[in-house]
Amino acid sequence: MKESIYGLTFDQLTEWLLERGHKKFRASQVWDWLYKKRVKEFSQMNNVNKDCIKLLEDNFAIQTLTTEIKQESSDGTIKFLFKLQDGNVIETVLMRFHYGQSVCVTTQVGCNIGCSFCASGLLKKSRDLTSGEIVEQIMNVQHALDEKANEERVSHIVIMGIGEPFDNYDNMMDFLHVVNSQKGLSIGARHITVSTSGLAKQIYDFANEDLQVNLAISLHAPNDELRTKIMKINKAYPLGKLMPAIDYYLEKTNRRITFEYIMLRDVNDHVEEAKQLAKLLSDKRHLSYVNLIPYNPVDDHSYQRSEKESILAFYDTLKKNGINCVIRHENGTDIDAACGQLRSKQVKKLEKTGK
Repeated sequence: MKESIYGLTFDQLTEWLLERGHKKFRASQVWDWLYKKRVKEFSQMNNVNKDCIKLLEDNFAIQTLTTEIKQESSDGTIKFLFKLQDGNVIETVLMRFHYGQSVCVTTQVGCNIGCSFCASGLLKKSRDLTSGEIVEQIMNVQHALDEKANEERVSHIVIMGIGEPFDNYDNMMDFLHVVNSQKGLSIGARHITVSTSGLAKQIYDFANEDLQVNLAISLHAPNDELRTKIMKINKAYPLGKLMPAIDYYLEKTNRRITFEYIMLRDVNDHVEEAKQLAKLLSDKRHLSYVNLIPYNPVDDHSYQRSEKESILAFYDTLKKNGINCVIRHENGTDIDAACGQLRSKQVKKLEKTGK
């Protein structure tokens, strides 16, 4: 299996070509063909000499992902199930908003974080994705948009798919440098959001990266007892470790942070939890807001979506206590909406058929 060419940042590609006797400008040519003209074969790079083409073909692949399933929702959301070279499958989602086309990417094959309500964790992590496999998700979605010939482009990215991005930190960072590069896709850093379940050490590291990329924290509970019950990561990084890391991030970057809070009926959706959450975030209210997320039920879990009245009461309580918050707009509710749900169904189907 050849490595994906998308895994190299511009500087890495430049160095790689220089080490093999090619001129520096070759990297700019190749990069332009990949990200501006978006070719699918090295042989289509018609201003790159044959020796360089041969070198690239011998060492890299442009296409390492194949589309197994493509589900389209009535609201324009498209969920892709991609097969990797080793046979594993991952999910990627295109969401359409008034401000542009946003893609949710996956960073790992499976997930070990173990959130008890999440479809992504139904299948344990088998490996990290390479930076190239993460970038190629964006490129495959962009190719699908290109086929419609309406000049739509991927404008926003959320790293919120299957896996914990900060558990695949180095590959995630290379991915960010590739998609943010002004020479390529040029997706603005402020149009990119990374979500973490709360790996405190990596939050400190991310604060020191000097990036304009947005950070979201999957919080989902306002106290350690409840958070540990629904998110086992809280055993390693309880609120006493997580909140100081967030304070450091806010002080270092002065950037607003999002706290994600999934609404689970009769679990974490009471007014009392809303008051606790408001207290927990009271000293961060000027640089944070809470994203209340209606739950998409998963067959393998017993959790149910909170009643609309409970969500509104929770929202009102936060607002009355000075906490900025929104109720997330839903996308793709008529397809496998929950993150990881399509992949889980497909893997189980293959296991039953013995394929």
